[in-house]
Amino acid sequence: MIVPMKHLTLLCVASMRETTLERLRELGAAHLNLSASDSEAYRHAQARLSVARHALQILKDALAGKPVSPTTVGPHKVHGHEMSGEALLKAPLPASAGDAAAKIDAIRHLADMRQALVNESERLDSDIALYQPFGDFDVTLPSKLTAQGVQVQLFRAPVNTTFIERDGVLIQEFAADQNFTYGAMIGPGELPESCERVTLPEASASVLQTRYDETVARAGQITGRLRHAADDAADLEREVTRLTDISDFANAADTMQANGAVAWITGWLPADQEESLRDLAQENSWGLLARDPEPGETPPTLLRPPRLFRPMQALFDALGIAPAYNESDVSVPFFCFFSIFFAMLVGDGGYGALIFLLTLRVRRKMPKAPRAPFVLLYFFALATLVWGVLSNTWFGTHPKFADNAASLWLNHPENGINNMMLFCFTLGVIHLSVARIWNAISLFPDTKFLAQIGWLGVIWFMYCMSCSIVGIFQAPVFIYPVFGVSVLLLFLFTLKRSELKTNGIELGMLPLNIVSALGDIISYVRLFAVGLASVKVAENFNSMAIGMNLPLWAKIVPMVLILLIGHGLNFAMAGLSILVHAVRLNTLEFSNHKGVTWAGYAFRPFKRKADAT
Repeated sequence: MIVPMKHLTLLCVASMRETTLERLRELGAAHLNLSASDSEAYRHAQARLSVARHALQILKDALAGKPVSPTTVGPHKVHGHEMSGEALLKAPLPASAGDAAAKIDAIRHLADMRQALVNESERLDSDIALYQPFGDFDVTLPSKLTAQGVQVQLFRAPVNTTFIERDGVLIQEFAADQNFTYGAMIGPGELPESCERVTLPEASASVLQTRYDETVARAGQITGRLRHAADDAADLEREVTRLTDISDFANAADTMQANGAVAWITGWLPADQEESLRDLAQENSWGLLARDPEPGETPPTLLRPPRLFRPMQALFDALGIAPAYNESDVSVPFFCFFSIFFAMLVGDGGYGALIFLLTLRVRRKMPKAPRAPFVLLYFFALATLVWGVLSNTWFGTHPKFADNAASLWLNHPENGINNMMLFCFTLGVIHLSVARIWNAISLFPDTKFLAQIGWLGVIWFMYCMSCSIVGIFQAPVFIYPVFGVSVLLLFLFTLKRSELKTNGIELGMLPLNIVSALGDIISYVRLFAVGLASVKVAENFNSMAIGMNLPLWAKIVPMVLILLIGHGLNFAMAGLSILVHAVRLNTLEFSNHKGVTWAGYAFRPFKRKADAT
């Protein structure tokens, strides 16, 4: 259910505004209407929070092995951390010790040094590539010759350039590649027009290579130090949470308006928390006005689904979506059908077992992490295992001993494809029918519920048409009069007579919406297409690995590598398909029929987050 909200206006003595906010935060039940703040306290809190988040991200990236790319601008340029040249190679590395602020400074200092080293290594690598064709020579020699009146210029010219001899000038070619000829001109005058002058290097090729190796080694040493500092991540997480509390409090204090001796702030409160806030207001001598939302207001959405389906909130948060306050909580059908879609898109019981084991392992390593995402993955993994049993698919294989009635029907050599499409279309029509029946029950006894019955008939007609189009079965004769009656119900009961002037366009759009229902049903065939593609990719990698024409002892290693790479890639693609297709079928096809726009914003209570860590 979507929890009913009350709009609140809280008044207090202006001199007690911070105490009021502190006690309101302790209650942790009110969603405040916060505005953009530009106070010095808020900007300072945001700056500290940004620095802490940056340090935490540095540790996470180092632990994940994320490479560092060269850059000339960005967060590595921190005041007081500037270093270059010999200092980067010889300066002692700061230790991550002390309080959170000291650890943050040390981690950022290490990251600054590493970034400068990566930038330097990139520059040296470019110089080495540029000067390598000229060979290893004494870089002081050209200047000595110039001092004696002998001019020396390095150049590169397009391949096949013809050099014209001149008196007193010697052109020496050193090397050539596919694009350029590299050489030196000894003697007075300008280089030929086609030649590009190359400035003298700062050091010989061997010295540049030594500097490059030292720079890369030093950057690797710092990365190792950051990985060892990963134990500080928990301290930094707590610091980020603490600074978030400070930032939120500063924002609330700035948002609180005042007029003379009175200050006030507005927000939203779950209706079942009204008595608790009234008791707190009476205890602290606050003024409190709590009322129902007025037309045009947009309260935040607080979902409170049945206990079994509450982990679905973790997925909604991850996707950044929430139904509008005046819409419906679709957590239950979303959870049920998403689990089925997840299983069909992954399409392999072996992958389901792997997801379950990986989730179990990560959970043991992160016992204090939020529980909901792990519960979701357990359910989805079990659903995939069940689908693996029904389809008899295990890492791209179909063992005969595990065949059952469902797998024989789904994998029938002649009708398997039609059977799978029939299953997908049937799943789709059930999914959309749930939305329309739900709407009809919600609208009854208003006559508009008859329009939802009409939509139900249209959906089933389009289901029969879809099956007929692909040759699964011929549409039964009775479905045509059902369709006619359904369309009549839509035109008669979608709008009331009083709504025709303001919303009459809906009737004009009905023909297009009716036709689009066919596309909605057909859209569910993606479950079959993507799942089949996943299975076929696994089968092909298995065949590639097993079918190598090599002795057994020689093909074990390449066979294992092919299987690991192939199934790993397929596993990753399955995850991507879930994000694209399973989410779409729930948030678009189903939601369009249910009337959920996902235009809401989540309820975020003003509370101290640090207590939860």
